Amino acid sequence: MRSMIGFCAATLAATGLVLAAPVNAQTQAPAAPPTAKPNKTVPADISEQKLDAAAKAVKNVSTIRDSYEQKLIKAPADQKAKLADEASDAMEKAVKEQGLSVEEYTSIIEVAQNDPTVRNKLLQRLK
Repeated sequence: MRSMIGFCAATLAATGLVLAAPVNAQTQAPAAPPTAKPNKTVPADISEQKLDAAAKAVKNVSTIRDSYEQKLIKAPADQKAKLADEASDAMEKAVKEQGLSVEEYTSIIEVAQNDPTVRNKLLQRLK
């Protein structure tokens, strides 16, 4: 659970990337958020292999999140924590199966949020 908050935030951000794809496709020059800060832990020139892996992970993580979200809604209160832990474990496994650590995945998503070039490369892979 050490980096679960960051992982969950990255998962939500990645889902936002997927949902924002149609919106970005309609705008010619999407502007970066005014509060965007460059991430210094991952270079903006992320390898194509890492972007491929991140895109696959985003798809898998989003599917898992959607599945567990429905289970959590229907679950009794005393089982919600167990289901949330299962969801986190499943999402972490989905990321690691693509050859990424949770930290790498989180960093790539953060870079994509702040760097339009990386964001567009990732969005192309998500189509």
